[in-house]
Amino acid sequence: MPPSRTTEEKISQSTFSRQSQKVSNFFSIPAPVKALFEVVPVLSYPANPLPSRGPKSSRIPSLYVFSTERDAAAGRPSFNPTCLKWQTFLNIAGIDHRLVASNNHASPTGILPFLLPGVQSSNSSEDSLVPVTSNKLVKYAADQGLRVNESFDVRYEAYQALLDHRIRNAWLYTLYLEPRNFSAAAHRLYVSPASSNLLVRTSISHMLRVAAEEELLKHGSVIDKEDLYNEAEKAFGALSALLGNGQWFFANQKPALFDASVFAYTQLLLDEDFGWKEQRLCIALRKWDNLVQHRERILVRYYGGTHQ
Repeated sequence: MPPSRTTEEKISQSTFSRQSQKVSNFFSIPAPVKALFEVVPVLSYPANPLPSRGPKSSRIPSLYVFSTERDAAAGRPSFNPTCLKWQTFLNIAGIDHRLVASNNHASPTGILPFLLPGVQSSNSSEDSLVPVTSNKLVKYAADQGLRVNESFDVRYEAYQALLDHRIRNAWLYTLYLEPRNFSAAAHRLYVSPASSNLLVRTSISHMLRVAAEEELLKHGSVIDKEDLYNEAEKAFGALSALLGNGQWFFANQKPALFDASVFAYTQLLLDEDFGWKEQRLCIALRKWDNLVQHRERILVRYYGGTHQ
């Protein structure tokens, strides 16, 4: 016969009491230490100020991205696809902002980009100055009354997947695992600015290549170079068919986040100053005239055509 509810409660309470007593004894202060603290009380010191090189508030929002100091000051496109996507989105949304050349160590999440809202007044609350991570930038724009009309096309997620997987995977391979591109582009953009120490640079280079390999191996047991490039070329073809003769994707009247997502790759692959040596992915993109023209439209409209 199972125990009654009252008996169950007594057993539960008794067990809980024993466990609580063990926890209490474990965390209790030993008598000699307690006597010492009574004689010498513990002092609480104020929190240390933020590092002098930490993010600082500005009158206008500051977008922290991978960039050079010179390019950031001029508002030129970031050399990182994720950063460039959100930089372009803010431009499309009409959010006035400045760029700050940065790295992942400066980010509250360890990932760029992030936006530091502008200081509206000396009485601005701390909550209003909390950094905005990239996954909250669409909401941030909407909160500023600058909503970007996105497509509700049922195919949206499928085409977004082409960017997030097929094209991104080929991007990772061509930038980090193609030796000539790594030396000419990745090393110059991500390694050299981080340190002048040869050992540190060697370590960073190794970590970047390993990270790219690990990411690509999530999708298969081996990294098949030919398959990566072929799938990316098919993805470009699908995007070209989607755009058709229109100016913007999904027949939108104005560019939106998806346009920014595509531009984040097309701009960098077609940028003659990027430093590409192995250009197979670049050549695959140039086959599609409407994608090239789409990139030019965004570059001229939102970047003044200053970085062609």
